Amino acid sequence: MPLHRLRTYAAVAVIAFAALPARAQTPMDDPLDARDARRVDRMEKVVRELRDIVFKAQRTGAPVVVQPADTDARMGELSQRIGDLEQSLTRINGSLETTTHELELARRENEALKAQVKELGDRLAVAEKAATPPAPPEPPAEEAAVKRPPQEAFTAARQLMLAGDYDGAEQAFAAYVQDYPEGPRLAEARYWWGKTLSVRSAHAQAATAYIGAIRGWPQTAWAPDAVVELARSLVALKKPADACQALAELPKRYPKAPAAVSSRAAAARTQAKCAAA
Repeated sequence: MPLHRLRTYAAVAVIAFAALPARAQTPMDDPLDARDARRVDRMEKVVRELRDIVFKAQRTGAPVVVQPADTDARMGELSQRIGDLEQSLTRINGSLETTTHELELARRENEALKAQVKELGDRLAVAEKAATPPAPPEPPAEEAAVKRPPQEAFTAARQLMLAGDYDGAEQAFAAYVQDYPEGPRLAEARYWWGKTLSVRSAHAQAATAYIGAIRGWPQTAWAPDAVVELARSLVALKKPADACQALAELPKRYPKAPAAVSSRAAAARTQAKCAAA
């Protein structure tokens, strides 16, 4: 508020206030009522405040700022606090909505992950079951008491295979492997057992049988063919890298392999997409 205007207001108020005692000395029919008394008190208060403002301005020369009434200040402060609280509540509500959305996404991702884990577990169970060689069949009760000599048992199994009875030959060679773990023709029995398994596309069990047959790289007539059959089983199991590794050993271990075996090995290399040697 400009200083000259404050001075004018203060002068007017002083003149008005100075006139009050003279009027009070004028005889009146009735004394001032309570309402007039309150009005006079308020005017006195205003005059005192104006005088203080003017004197302060004269002493300091600084601009005078008239503060609002205490009640108005508190109401303004309260309104400001309420506004701040409303803004805080709005931010909290927004944060809660975001957190709820993120929790829902996490729950869905967790459920999807559980489903994937279950699916992988089922696949592993199937793969492990497929890779486990079948248990050799139990021998008939009448044969359990007396076993054939190893050579006789091997010859009987081979005759079943030559006759085209692959199911019977599979059981007979499996029984030989079980009954004669130290038999003189154990490795060859595993090789022929793998052949019977390959006939019915039991590639995982056949691969296990072939691996047992060529362990130690025996120098026999059937060993090169066993390597090729192992590679073909691995290709069927979608393991081309392992198949190529087995085929790479063929010329090293059996450089004099028959031409028919070498031809089938070349076809297996093409099937497995082996790199050129």
